[in-house]
Amino acid sequence: MYEVKSKPMTFPEARVFNYTFAGRPLSVETGKMAGLANGACLVRYGDTAVLCTVTASKEPREGVDYFPLSVDFDEKMYASGKIPGGYFKREGKPSEKAILSSRVIDRPIRPLFPKDLRNDVAIVLTVMSYDPACAPEVAAMLGASIAISISDIPWNGPVASIKVGMIDGKFILNPTEEESAKSDLDLTVAASAEKVVMIEAGANEVSDDDMFDAIMLAHREIKDLLVFVNAITDEIGKPKFEFKSGDLDHEMFDKVIAFCENDLMFALDTDDKTVRDARMLPIKQAVEEKFSEEYPGIMDQWAELEYKLQKTVVRRWLLKDKKRVDGRAMNEMRPLAAEVGVLPRVHGTGLFTRGQTQALTCATLGTLAEAQTLDGIDSEDSKRYMHHYNMPGYSTGEAKQLRSPGRREIGHGALAERALVPVLPSEEEFPYAIRLVSEILSSNGSTSQASICGSTLALMDAGVPIKAPVAGISCGLITDEDGSWDTMIDIQGVEDFYGDMDFKVAGTHKGITAIQMDLKIDGLTPDIIRRALETTHVARDYIIDNVILKAIAEPRKEVSPYAPKMTTLHIDPDKIREVIGKGGSVIQKITADSGAKIDIEDDGTVYIAALNKESADIAKAAIDAICFEPEVGSVYQATVVKILPSKTKQNEDVGCFVEYAPGKEGMVHISRICNRRINRVEEAGITVGSQVMVKYIGLDKQGRMDWSIKDAK
Repeated sequence: MYEVKSKPMTFPEARVFNYTFAGRPLSVETGKMAGLANGACLVRYGDTAVLCTVTASKEPREGVDYFPLSVDFDEKMYASGKIPGGYFKREGKPSEKAILSSRVIDRPIRPLFPKDLRNDVAIVLTVMSYDPACAPEVAAMLGASIAISISDIPWNGPVASIKVGMIDGKFILNPTEEESAKSDLDLTVAASAEKVVMIEAGANEVSDDDMFDAIMLAHREIKDLLVFVNAITDEIGKPKFEFKSGDLDHEMFDKVIAFCENDLMFALDTDDKTVRDARMLPIKQAVEEKFSEEYPGIMDQWAELEYKLQKTVVRRWLLKDKKRVDGRAMNEMRPLAAEVGVLPRVHGTGLFTRGQTQALTCATLGTLAEAQTLDGIDSEDSKRYMHHYNMPGYSTGEAKQLRSPGRREIGHGALAERALVPVLPSEEEFPYAIRLVSEILSSNGSTSQASICGSTLALMDAGVPIKAPVAGISCGLITDEDGSWDTMIDIQGVEDFYGDMDFKVAGTHKGITAIQMDLKIDGLTPDIIRRALETTHVARDYIIDNVILKAIAEPRKEVSPYAPKMTTLHIDPDKIREVIGKGGSVIQKITADSGAKIDIEDDGTVYIAALNKESADIAKAAIDAICFEPEVGSVYQATVVKILPSKTKQNEDVGCFVEYAPGKEGMVHISRICNRRINRVEEAGITVGSQVMVKYIGLDKQGRMDWSIKDAK
């Protein structure tokens, strides 16, 4: 007989490290799970559990001139006890929230890897249990930092993150899901022990001072947390592996820049991206002719070589000469222009141009039933306001096919969406679903902020009564090895590529609505953060007053004639069944008769969407008629729908049924049809389909509604 044998096995003993983070228990477990990864840990925060792993390839990827890092925040629906929607009932592509979480974790981690590392590094953060009181993104960020720190992968961490909310002017660390719903601030800060490395925020017009104080509070808490992380690394961290550097040959670079420096400065000294690219072509040809024999593979590295050549010149100009490639002062924005009503049939449009960056945002208004359905691990299941961002190849002068939105497009769309949410009217004030689409027509830096400005224009043009106009602007940074630094407002492409920071801030005159900060250095000091907040505030005030409000002074009083007209009413929830009718028959008839679209909420709120006011009025009148209780003595118009013959007497009728409201009928006895005696209803000139006036007499002895035609005259 065939036998199967196995030796008993026990799980390896896990190392568990405990900490109290923002008043809640946090533990880090290592050594038990994912043993083949370079580094792994299970982070438990409250009942939230995230498995965090990092893996590196043993050899660098051939032919790449960048660091191939991937960060995936992987939400499992079982984490919150849900079965995925859709036909396949399994997790598919990541949700937008998961993509945004991946980006938030990627941004502070990426700059801390060696610049010349070319080995693939994959970070996977799997949310296995979800506690609404403990944000999984915070646990994942911490777990990623610990996993890399204890691994053998070279890294200049650690970093950690924390969320800050604000309710009634008081800061709350790592707010629960319930607290976040009431908070005026949704701030995520990542930092090292010395500097802030990432800021991501949505805010309800929060002041610069409150935002700065919240960031500093977050940094103080992170410093304490990093003591805990360093203790774990000191105890179980592995020695870092040696790697083959992917950096350029320094001797080759020095020779090339000495050869073409003057031509390079001429090529870069323009505000036109197209001219700059054209001027670089002969430089490339000259370098190839001069150095291809001495360095046979030089043109295989041209992309990286060109990047470093341009970076050297641009940074020198900014640091030493306070010179920008387009000749602007450090505090000067590019030329600005705005226009609304660009497309005739679109519900609202806003065209915003800043230098060679141009965004056209289109607004579409729909019924609340068209709100987006969300399928994620948290409790948010829909949203009525959506912003989508598209950046086709022609926007950068590239010949490439259209493709599905990538993480960058999703991130920029979410940033613009977050920036406008605080100024949108409530559903009660404006019962529409709203979709904005920003088409980037030309790109030379700060396209996400251009889409925010274009969104304000489009919303106002669409007649959305926003509370205040919102503008977005970016602030750049240049730093020197001696510690000196300077900021510049409204960075264009080359300043984004070769500078040290892209600090994007959106807001109204009153305060900040969104922040997103990208860094290429190891962090920011408090002085730099303060300067960036002040600079962007002055700039967005200028844009609002001198560009946006000059294009459209206030939201239009009426929505577009091509947008649905919305009417809202409230009915007794007990009447919902009557309005819908058996199998939906009543509401379908109202829809057919009026041409309106009708949505009914469980609380009795009714939304009527129609192409014109007349259509909406017909639907509203029909619903009102169904829901009202007729008053004794009142007269109503009705339609005869059936004549009821007598079952016992030949050639006599009992009476007729009339429909006095859609789906609601009452009987008129033969004796109440006219003032003379008749045997047949038709003797009074009444047939099926006749329009008659009826009076409600009250309830008869059997509790039935009693109606009269003769008493209505």
